[in-house]
Amino acid sequence: MLKVIGAGFGRTGTLSLKGALEMLGFGPCYHMLEVLKRPHHDRLWHAAATGSSPVWDTLFDSFQAAIDWPAVHFWQALSIAYPDAKIILTVRDEHAWYESIRQTIFAAINHPDGEHGIGYSKHRLMTRELIFKQVFDERIDDEQYVCAVYRAHNNNVIETVPTDRLLVYRPGEGWERLCAFLNVDVPDTPYPHVNSSRDYRAKFVSPD
Repeated sequence: MLKVIGAGFGRTGTLSLKGALEMLGFGPCYHMLEVLKRPHHDRLWHAAATGSSPVWDTLFDSFQAAIDWPAVHFWQALSIAYPDAKIILTVRDEHAWYESIRQTIFAAINHPDGEHGIGYSKHRLMTRELIFKQVFDERIDDEQYVCAVYRAHNNNVIETVPTDRLLVYRPGEGWERLCAFLNVDVPDTPYPHVNSSRDYRAKFVSPD
């Protein structure tokens, strides 16, 4: 049963937030990395992206939170399916975000299979359909267009979700607002900061 739904696009601090949520007791947290551990989920997400009705409890069995793509593409459906779940919209400067996603997610999906590529054809099929086609209309090299999609998405979340159910959260804010929103104590450990662009490229694209 999901208790937290992430509405922020990838490269807005989602992997750090995954770590934070798990430290706060909202784990395990579903993220694109969890899809890579479960190759059979690629087929389920691709089917959902192309019109099939997903069985959310099957995808999120044992998970308490879901953030990042592919889940964020269905955040509105998830918010209805799990009406008691809190919504977290992670945001950052749109131009810094575009440069980050251009160097990481966009580059990884376009990278030929090899030692540093993701290397899963079904995963590539799903991510290209969902992210490249459905989110960005295959215009990933058009920064102005991609940033406009990003702004429209964020504005839609802010305008749609009741304020008492929504936290708009920027990477680097730390624990206080997040913990107050989730009604949990602030831990006596630093907020996690992981998955820099350099780290992502080394793992999924090519070594720097």
